[in-house]
Amino acid sequence: MQAMRKLALLLALGSALFTRAQELGVDIPEGTLPHWTTAEEQRYLENFGLNQGQIFRGIEEPPPGENLRNMAEWEEIQALTIAWTSYPYILKQIVEHASQETQVIILTEDINETTQFLENPNTGNGAITDFTNITMILANFDSIWMRDYGANPVYGNEVDDLVLVDWIYNRPNRPNDNTSPQYIAEELGIDLYCITSAPADLVNTGGNWMTDGFGHAFASKLILNENEVGNEYNVTAKTQEEIEGIVEDYLGVHTYTLMETLPYDQIHHIDMHMKLIDEETMLVGQFPTGVSDGPQIQANIEYVLANTTTKWGTPWKIVWLPMPSATNGTYPNGTWGGAAYRTYTNSVFVNNTVIVPTYREEFDTTALRIYAETLPGYNIIPIDCDDQPDPIINASGAIHCITHSVGVEDPLLISHNPLEDTDDDVNDYLVEAYLNHRDGIASATMFWKTDINGDYNEVSMVNTEGNNWEAYIPAQDFGTKVYYYIHGAATTGKEQTRPMPAPEGYWMFRVLSEIVNVDQVEGASMGTIYPNPASGITVVPVDFAFAQQGRIVIYDTMGREVMIVKQGGFSKGESKFFFDAAHLSPGMYVVTFENNGIRSSQKLSVK
Repeated sequence: MQAMRKLALLLALGSALFTRAQELGVDIPEGTLPHWTTAEEQRYLENFGLNQGQIFRGIEEPPPGENLRNMAEWEEIQALTIAWTSYPYILKQIVEHASQETQVIILTEDINETTQFLENPNTGNGAITDFTNITMILANFDSIWMRDYGANPVYGNEVDDLVLVDWIYNRPNRPNDNTSPQYIAEELGIDLYCITSAPADLVNTGGNWMTDGFGHAFASKLILNENEVGNEYNVTAKTQEEIEGIVEDYLGVHTYTLMETLPYDQIHHIDMHMKLIDEETMLVGQFPTGVSDGPQIQANIEYVLANTTTKWGTPWKIVWLPMPSATNGTYPNGTWGGAAYRTYTNSVFVNNTVIVPTYREEFDTTALRIYAETLPGYNIIPIDCDDQPDPIINASGAIHCITHSVGVEDPLLISHNPLEDTDDDVNDYLVEAYLNHRDGIASATMFWKTDINGDYNEVSMVNTEGNNWEAYIPAQDFGTKVYYYIHGAATTGKEQTRPMPAPEGYWMFRVLSEIVNVDQVEGASMGTIYPNPASGITVVPVDFAFAQQGRIVIYDTMGREVMIVKQGGFSKGESKFFFDAAHLSPGMYVVTFENNGIRSSQKLSVK
């Protein structure tokens, strides 16, 4: 029934897509548009250029107001949006879980048919009977890849004047995808601004976009190729500096970090191998050493660590997630019929829930444990993306790729730089936070406890200046774990906590025994190791007054050597040395530079 009403474009491409899928050695339903540009679409692009559809579909100028801010994914949302087409079993599970947290907006070509599928107890995990938070819109679209063509929520004045900002979708002949954000904007009564008019005719995709919510965004250099001189989309040629100006004008992004594309990821979208989960933490996909895209991912993360910092000027925290292999043990290798790009970073936040793609238990167990440990209190929902009837990962996408979010109209923004482990058992611990709401903050409260099963202590925070608030946690004895969270209330009565699922969610730091002081070896000075605590790629900076021999070694608390970071000759000047803390068990270690029996050491905490 639905297939007979599919657009003429899909009917024309159906058999070509199926043939192409066979060439790739993957299982893609006939008539389904995959995540990549198909061979048929590439021929269309070469012959006719980019089919944008209704180009002038929104306001073709930057949003008004000052201090524009593109919402981060972990913030409060009023709606999750999807397009109901291929892979309905996965879509149904997303609807089931997301509708318990927020409104789910479904673009569909047949409302009755979609409703029947959701209500059918034999499709997916049973019948959906509560449609309170489910809205269906009769719409035209071409594919399921909502993340790429959906519009981005942007606030004016940081927490006010919500608008949606859309760019040109980079698939050459999917015009209905490209224009579909107007349905969402009209349903929610939100102005739609479009980066589609020259010279700001920007080609981009949501899968190749990630922001910290405070003006720092990440992408692969795919965006440079899409908008370069002589680009195949026939949009205005733009330099990197000009692209940076466009995303600042329309999205409030002032720091745009671009990384090298990966050799074996054919779509070059960063959400296939990394995810920001808060203002300081990145989940990053990890291949076995030297395998597939592993070396380039590690080089990219080293570049990020060496050249950028968090909004607080601190090092990024890197948490590594396994990249699953195919059942035959192979990984993506750039050959036809090679392994699909299985990834756990392609997840989506839905307020207090995180929906995570899964593949096989041997990998899933580790990935889901890491999610739970990194995001305590969140409801972690796994959805199989690698099995029948909906092996969506074969089309180079998963959960994040097929969803998009719309922020709430009046966010209560809370930002806090979590306290690190400390060796101070004497002085109270200062908790500083930034809170903002369009109508003003009435109060801020910090809750803390030292017993995970105990009750929280409540401390009123003091407004120090502007939107900054602070409170203190009393000094604790060595060996203590401290759990805490922050609550804010606006003058309107609006409330919010951070982490969002508090009190079940929290930040935690430990009071450790005295940390080894940083000594200075003659001719060599070790800088501060970062990130610390560590869970992934970690940097050891050392400044050498002259070339010399030595080694950088990691010891456990029993004094046993567990890893040699570098051994041999060291050149004069400042150098950075890297190791992967994921290979160490959680606990305390000592990182040491040794030269002729003299040591310079720092204590390292591994999560």
